[in-house]
Amino acid sequence: MNEINMSRMMSDLHRLAAQAQAKVPVAPTSMDGMGQGLAPGKVGQSDEISGFGSLFSKAIKEVNNTQQTAAKLKKAFEAGEPNVDLPQVMVASQKASVAFEATLEVRKHLLKVYQDVMSMQV
Repeated sequence: MNEINMSRMMSDLHRLAAQAQAKVPVAPTSMDGMGQGLAPGKVGQSDEISGFGSLFSKAIKEVNNTQQTAAKLKKAFEAGEPNVDLPQVMVASQKASVAFEATLEVRKHLLKVYQDVMSMQV
């Protein structure tokens, strides 16, 4: 099962966010991208970036928890515990795999968007 190097991923995202903040000014918007409206002018750049960072960090932690749960179920099944059956282990393993792949895709798209923004001429 794939392990997430969470500290490296978060440090990369924080570094990219700091570079974006320094080079491209971010104006407050009426939408935060998640369908929840924000009042224009009331949220600053650092609030938006830290809000996104905490949201992304929470998502990564949930993926990590899913992977850890799947690993515990796998070990319990291998140890022969009677309350853990094979379908339960397989479903947990597939959930962890899908969550990890989705996280990688989101990261890939975020980096692509960042690169596109940084290549724009202002």
